[in-house]
Amino acid sequence: MNFTAILSVSLILFSVIDIIGSLPVIINMKREGVVINPSVATSFAAVIMVSFLFFGAAILGVFGIDVSSFAMAGALIIFFIGLEMILGIRFFRDSHEDGGSGSVVPIAFPLLAGAGTLTTIISLKSEYDNTSIIIGIVVNLIFIYIILRSTDWLSNKLSKQVMDSLRKVFGILLIAIAIQMFKDNF
Repeated sequence: MNFTAILSVSLILFSVIDIIGSLPVIINMKREGVVINPSVATSFAAVIMVSFLFFGAAILGVFGIDVSSFAMAGALIIFFIGLEMILGIRFFRDSHEDGGSGSVVPIAFPLLAGAGTLTTIISLKSEYDNTSIIIGIVVNLIFIYIILRSTDWLSNKLSKQVMDSLRKVFGILLIAIAIQMFKDNF
């Protein structure tokens, strides 16, 4: 087991999943009455990520999409999410005015296990072994679960300025990741 590979995979996925940068969105959803169950959201994200690790290329093949095209589409989505985070403009809109559950959609998919995460998982397969990727996924899922369980506490502890700063920093990282993914697959 290669600790360096596990650390690299974990950090790459952490940047792409961006649970810290998503905190303001999650807290705002909860304030609007959306119910978020941390166990359900984390479990669904786990199923999606691990399934895509093993069957992602085959699933794309059924639709006649190659991994490079999916990666470029994921890069565009990551780019727009990064722009949202930096500029405060909403490109992606979901309506949860009924106070319904947001655990599966939009939290598990596409916020946690969206096109960017799934594309990254497929891309990681070319450089890392499945065991390192699975461990990296699990490390991130543990962190995601802790953050989702702590959103109420965190919303009281973190000032708006700190949350806005974190969101912008992770937005810049996402844009950089998107540009790199686009360059690698062009």
